[in-house]
Amino acid sequence: MTTADSTETLQIARTCPYAPPEQHLRLLREQPVTEVTLPGGSNAWVATRYQDIRKVLSDPRFSADRRHPNAPKLNGEMGGGESPLPKMMLEMDPPEHGPARRAVIGEFTVRRMAALRPRIQQIVDEHLDAMLAGPRPVDLVQALALPVPSLVICELLGVPYDEHDFFQTHSAQLLNHTITPQERQHAALELAIYLDKLIKAKEENPTDDLLGRQVRKQRESGEVDHGGLLSLAFLLLIAGHETTANMISLGTYMLLQHPDALDALRADPDKTAGAVEELLRHFTIAEFAIMRVALEDVEFGDTVIPAGAGVLTLANAGNRDPEVFEEADRFDIERDARSHLAFGYGPHQCLGQSLARVELEIVFSTLFRRIPGLRLAVPAEQLSFKDDAAVYGMHELPVTW
Repeated sequence: MTTADSTETLQIARTCPYAPPEQHLRLLREQPVTEVTLPGGSNAWVATRYQDIRKVLSDPRFSADRRHPNAPKLNGEMGGGESPLPKMMLEMDPPEHGPARRAVIGEFTVRRMAALRPRIQQIVDEHLDAMLAGPRPVDLVQALALPVPSLVICELLGVPYDEHDFFQTHSAQLLNHTITPQERQHAALELAIYLDKLIKAKEENPTDDLLGRQVRKQRESGEVDHGGLLSLAFLLLIAGHETTANMISLGTYMLLQHPDALDALRADPDKTAGAVEELLRHFTIAEFAIMRVALEDVEFGDTVIPAGAGVLTLANAGNRDPEVFEEADRFDIERDARSHLAFGYGPHQCLGQSLARVELEIVFSTLFRRIPGLRLAVPAEQLSFKDDAAVYGMHELPVTW
C-alpha cells in the first residue's frame, strides 16, 4: 500500500459554468483518492470517484466534526477554534447525531412536504404576478430565485420574513470562502445573536412552526435544549434558502440554454421531477460543503488515507463518474439521475432534500408555463457566477420575455 505524494493545489473556481474544474475530472480519471494542497496552504485529501465518496460519507471511521483540528477549511484556517454556536447536526458523530436527527426528521417527510405544495405554489405565483406586472428586463435572482425559498424557510421555521435581508446578507458572508476567518466569525455571531432572541421568544410563547413545535416537544419530555435549537435554526436557515435559490437560477439558465429539454418539459410536465434530479446532478452546487476527518487509516485500493487526515469529497466530480452515469458530461433530463450525490450520502444526507425538490419542481413547471417566452436579457457570456462562494450559483440572471 502507498500514500499519494501529489500535493498540487486544489482548484476551486469553475472555468465552465456547466462542469467541475478540469483538475477534478483529471483526478477522477487518474488519482481518485489523493492528497492536495488547499488554497490557504494546508493539506487535505480528496475523494472524486462516486463509490469512494459514498464510502467516506457512510464509513464511521470518518468523523463529521468540523471543529476537529484537522478538519479542512478552504480559506486556509484549519479546524478547531471558537464558535458562537453549539455543535450543529452536520458536524455530529454517533452517538450524538442519531437522536438529534430523529428529533426533527419528521418535519421533512415526503408527506409533510407534499402538504406544503399549495402554499409554495401560492408563493411562486405571487412572485410571478409581480414579475409580469413590473418592468422588463428583470433579475430573476432577486425577483424569484432568492425570495421564494427564503419565504418558504421563514414560514417553516417561524422567522419573520420582513427580516430576511439580515439573514440573507449574513448567510452569503458565511458561504463566501474568500473572506477572513474573523469576518466569518463576526457574521456567525451576529446571526447567532438574532436567532437566540427568536428562540427565547418561542420558548415563552411556542408558535405553530418547526421551532415552536420543537420547543413544545422538548418541554413535554424534559427541558428545552436552547443551544440545540439555536444550532438547528442556524443550520436550517442557511441551508434552507441559499442552496435552493442558487439551483433555481442555475436551473433556469440551463433550461434556457437547452431549448430541446425545455420543449420536452412543456410538452410533458411530468418530466419535471426527473429534470430536477438531472439539474442537481449536473451542477452539484455544494461541492466543497462536505468534509470529514479520518479517525484511523482507511484503505482505498492501494491508497491509504492516514488517521487524522482531513478529507474533502468532491461530489461534482463523483456525479460525473462514467462508471455510474453514462455520458456523464451530457445534460439529459431523460436520464435516471436520482442516485446523484448532490444531497450527500449516508447518515448526514441532506435533511431538507424533499423540500428542495418540491420547491424546484413547482418553480420550473410554473415559470415556463406562465412565461413561455422567457429568455436571457443579456448574452450568456456576460453572466456572472459565484466562484467566490462555498455554494455555487449566479450573482444575477437578467431575463425578459
